[in-house]
Amino acid sequence: MPLSMVKAGESNTIKRIGGKDETRRFLENLGFVTGSAITVISKIGGNVIVNIKDSRVAINKDMANKIMV
Repeated sequence: MPLSMVKAGESNTIKRIGGKDETRRFLENLGFVTGSAITVISKIGGNVIVNIKDSRVAINKDMANKIMV
């Protein structure tokens, strides 16, 4: 299921990252790699705030739809 559908407070593992090469590279540079643990902290106005690798990152809903957990 896409990351955008995960409820706040839930922890998951990234299974796959879709999208174009440059989108995947961008997300990978932020720490979104297959097998990483990820926790959704909150959802505000279509943006998703997640905790990944001891950092908080905010991504928009389009990016969150490309991350499968």
